[in-house]
Amino acid sequence: MVSEGKKKVLDEIRQAARSARQIYLASDPDRKGEAIAYHIASELTGLKKPIRRVLVHELTPRGIEAALAEPGEIDLHKVDAQKARRALDRIVGYTLSPLLWERVRRGLSAGRVQSVAVRLVCDRESEIRSFVPVEYWTITLEMRPSDPSRSSSVFAARLDRIKGKKAEIGTAAEARETVDRILSEGFRIAGLSADEKRRQPSPPLTTSRLQQEGARRFRFSAKKTMQLAQKLYEGVELPGQGQTGLITYMRTDSVRLAPEAQEMARSFIAKNYPGALPAKSPAYRNKKGIQDAHEAIRPTDAVRTPDSLEGILDRDLLRVYRLIWQSFLESQMVPARYLLTTVTIEGDKEDTFRATGRRMLDPGFLVLRGEGVRSRKKTEVGEEEGEEKDEEETELPLLHEGEAVEAAAPPVSLQHFTEPPPRYNEASLIRELEEKGIGRPSTYATIMSTILDRE
Repeated sequence: MVSEGKKKVLDEIRQAARSARQIYLASDPDRKGEAIAYHIASELTGLKKPIRRVLVHELTPRGIEAALAEPGEIDLHKVDAQKARRALDRIVGYTLSPLLWERVRRGLSAGRVQSVAVRLVCDRESEIRSFVPVEYWTITLEMRPSDPSRSSSVFAARLDRIKGKKAEIGTAAEARETVDRILSEGFRIAGLSADEKRRQPSPPLTTSRLQQEGARRFRFSAKKTMQLAQKLYEGVELPGQGQTGLITYMRTDSVRLAPEAQEMARSFIAKNYPGALPAKSPAYRNKKGIQDAHEAIRPTDAVRTPDSLEGILDRDLLRVYRLIWQSFLESQMVPARYLLTTVTIEGDKEDTFRATGRRMLDPGFLVLRGEGVRSRKKTEVGEEEGEEKDEEETELPLLHEGEAVEAAAPPVSLQHFTEPPPRYNEASLIRELEEKGIGRPSTYATIMSTILDRE
């Protein structure tokens, strides 16, 4: 049965097919696209012409030529998988939605994925409402060497342990008592350690991570991020090049990159950032149970930098392109290296303070963001999750084990309260769904829109 609104489109396809020697079906290279190709092929079989399936992963002359050079057959396993998924959606939706209309309100809907997502939101809300905050205090102290000639070498330290146990201060009275004790305490450097740490670049983008980063960095909805990515995939008009696809297919759960993509990245890095070029291309592991039908999202040409597209792409398109371009190249660069220094300061009344500093040894992949040895410049793409805490951003002065140190200012005590888990935003809810194996990358944007649009 053909939908009423699609009859005209199908008639146009039939008309074009009658004058063709061979028929190539190039719908999207995923399960839904395979099902579309299958249904079109079933409508054209009466023409008795060869029907081939081509998988176009990037809408560029190179990508289209590569697809046409290796035509294949329709994958009936993917078609069956799409049919099964559609059947499950209908079984859940057709069974539960009428129940919602009867018991709650008409117009509501239930779904195999959306209902679970709503349950996660409700469970989190219950956690927040039942949460009881607990008071705690932290104490920091600015210190310096007791040697008058080095009095300008001031650094900050935090109270870490009291009488050998983790510092746990629960009331203002306890905090005042601790501060009074510290004021009359003498200190010395009890230990110094310096360790080289590496910060690895993130893998290239999958659909879910693209949506998460779009929400976290630009506050885009998942729907908007995917609409922008679709435009970049379908292509824009470039001066002297015509309609050109700027990124590869944007519905993927894989972090794998094609060998030619890795070589493209290495060539660009070698020419522009030779110090960040690794001995061999990094490889990233895919999660278990993914389809891995397509490589990760990447630019079709690394030489086409975001700066070269300013004035051609609008602001939001350029932001998403910059995110994809930068993530792809960073994933093929060496890690950033830091020297992490930890200082333990012991008092003569059994209070122990801890100070931590960090010095960048090699910016590695961060060079793409314009970061140098000590720069912490924020770019439009933003900072990665999991970056080191602020106390690790400052380089410590030269200190010696056993030397005496003193307070450079009175101790500062701050009151805090434990906080409930945060409410989900689109980025964190998509991440939770992905970690629990609920839904597919191609459905997250629709699920988010449905949840937000329903009253």
